[in-house]
Amino acid sequence: MKRGKKLSALFLALVMAFSLAIPAGAANWDEDLTGHIVILHTNDVHGAIDNYASVAALKDAYEAAGAQVLLMDAGDFSQGSTSVNVSEGATAVELMNMAGYDVATTGNHEFDYGYANLKTLMEQAEFPILAANAFTAEGDLAMDGDNLTFQLGDVTVGVFGLATPETATKAHPAKLEGVTFLAEDELFACAQEQVDELTAAGCDYIICLGHLGIDAESTGNRSIDLLENVTGIDVFIDGHSHSTQSDIAEETNGTGMVGDTILTSTGTKLESVGVVDIAADGTIDASTISMEELNATEGFTPDQDIATRVSEINAQIEEDMGQVIGTSEVDLDGVRENVRASETNLGDLITDAMLWQAGQDNEEVDAAITNGGGIRASIAAGDITKKSVNDVLPFGNTLYVVELTGAELLEALEASTYCTPEPVGAFPQVAGIEFTINTGAAYDAGENYPGTTYAEPASINRVTIQTVGGQAFDADATYTIVTNDFLAAGGDTYYAFSAAESGYDTGISLDQVVMDYITEELDGTVTAAAYGQTANRIHTISYNDVTAGDWFTPDVIYVTLTGLMNGTGDGFSPNNNINRAQLVTVLYRMAGQPEVTGENPFTDVPDGQWYTDAVLWAAENNITDGTSETTFSPNNPLTREQMATFLYRFADFETEEPIEITGDLSGYTDADLVADYAVNAMTWAVGEGVISGIGDNTLAPDNTASRAQMATVLTRYTAE
Repeated sequence: MKRGKKLSALFLALVMAFSLAIPAGAANWDEDLTGHIVILHTNDVHGAIDNYASVAALKDAYEAAGAQVLLMDAGDFSQGSTSVNVSEGATAVELMNMAGYDVATTGNHEFDYGYANLKTLMEQAEFPILAANAFTAEGDLAMDGDNLTFQLGDVTVGVFGLATPETATKAHPAKLEGVTFLAEDELFACAQEQVDELTAAGCDYIICLGHLGIDAESTGNRSIDLLENVTGIDVFIDGHSHSTQSDIAEETNGTGMVGDTILTSTGTKLESVGVVDIAADGTIDASTISMEELNATEGFTPDQDIATRVSEINAQIEEDMGQVIGTSEVDLDGVRENVRASETNLGDLITDAMLWQAGQDNEEVDAAITNGGGIRASIAAGDITKKSVNDVLPFGNTLYVVELTGAELLEALEASTYCTPEPVGAFPQVAGIEFTINTGAAYDAGENYPGTTYAEPASINRVTIQTVGGQAFDADATYTIVTNDFLAAGGDTYYAFSAAESGYDTGISLDQVVMDYITEELDGTVTAAAYGQTANRIHTISYNDVTAGDWFTPDVIYVTLTGLMNGTGDGFSPNNNINRAQLVTVLYRMAGQPEVTGENPFTDVPDGQWYTDAVLWAAENNITDGTSETTFSPNNPLTREQMATFLYRFADFETEEPIEITGDLSGYTDADLVADYAVNAMTWAVGEGVISGIGDNTLAPDNTASRAQMATVLTRYTAE
């Protein structure tokens, strides 16, 4: 399965020049590499086929320098751009055959076109695809095998493959056809068995070719987790998380190693190629070569046969997909780290298109949800082609309509944001929904969803839904949601969608929906007015002492997002007292923070304090008289009747007409405890619904007011 093509005499003469492209520590082509074993490796190529010609030439260059060379890939080679998507991965395998790959493992995206298609790709590949932890429903290995050995002179190199267990949810569940993946402890045991078997076979070096990654969302199944539990692997060549060597260094205290194992990866899109150099004395060095620098090296010539074939493929794609379907006035953000952690304008555009399309046939559709991990590229301002849309949405997903209860929808949003602000592919981009994530609250992980690596929420701690379909959220209501078929089948964290009782597939491809929306609904132009910024559908707060189920949470969210109140470090301190300085500062913000010109009447309000202007403004406008003629007592806690009095005076300040007092305190058993100065204020506050009792029939006017109570009062006063 190794390439027989040899270097030309001219190419051999140019080997010396290539050393400029290789970082310090890697094998240099101007050295005699006789006795060296060089493993070149790639991962997460995702259809970036242009550099396969350079990979092939690099392999030839090392062989010309005397090294014995193996070429490996750590998965996700068959999907990611139109150049490989339209052939369902066949063009990727064709080019990998031409480049002389010796072995690969499977990434989760090799399953995007179904397991039957992957088996076809394995038949076409002139290299084995290994995965020791992937099994069919019958219990057989799902790939070509679990391990193999290469005899390179007197040295035996053993290689085994591992697929990410997240394939169960990161590939379309309906396309797996019963394939299952060992995870966590079973994955570790499987890997150790592979090491032991290869050791017993006399291997001098053992390489794990894994598609596990180091992302936080994969914790429990990461390469780092595995290497902390498995011994005997010399080099772990990783994929899945698109990590660079610098990313790995950050996770390994700068060593690039876990235990005695070198961990290496090359990023994504063939931006670099990995080089593992095993010297004759057994020294192992791992590094990467920038493809940009390599291709710029004087005299370096990519393999012309492969380059010609790549040009043919790209020309056909351009002919088929180069049609301009519209323009955008703004850059549309599909950056991986952004769409997986926050709302983006491209996420808004896609879900708007989904909601629009579903509404053509179903007027009752309430909202749209797609996963950030399904958005694979950005669209630059300027012309929008079919290809650019397909690059964004390469999976061939279709529009799926499902009916969910409000509780099921809430569960799905809680599960899909379990690690936000850390990026996760499940992160929901939405239309027709407004919700808030409290990133400071812990995710209450229950049991894993069936057949997945994701835990269902045992309780709802982080997500609060404000509206669905423009109406206040109701957990007991039934909502019609348009999503993609991947999520509808329970992909990523969306098991709640697959468990829904009612749903149907429209059969309309998601990329076509977006193109139709741009051409028909937007008249061919994505305007800055509509998509120059996000639509503010997804909000985040971060309080470690607030959970979604607390009675005050909606009000804490409101006052935080409107800027009326701020947190206290990592939390909101909902049960802490509100003091006089804090309340007048809030009222000052509500008044627009006007310029203060009067004299300071209070000796206990120094100049330059965070509350000074607010207190002086309040005194100028008769909102406070202080606690005496010369004191304000800024740190004194407020009672409930004092809070009502401040707000009553502010309401009077806001209107030119006399305030109408419509309340009635007679139903409260402790109404006689309201101080004379506060009777009008408390009566007004009760009448306006700003203050309600403590329990069924008590006002507790002398009780100190908490920050949570203040948030509720402010919400009731200011919210429409």
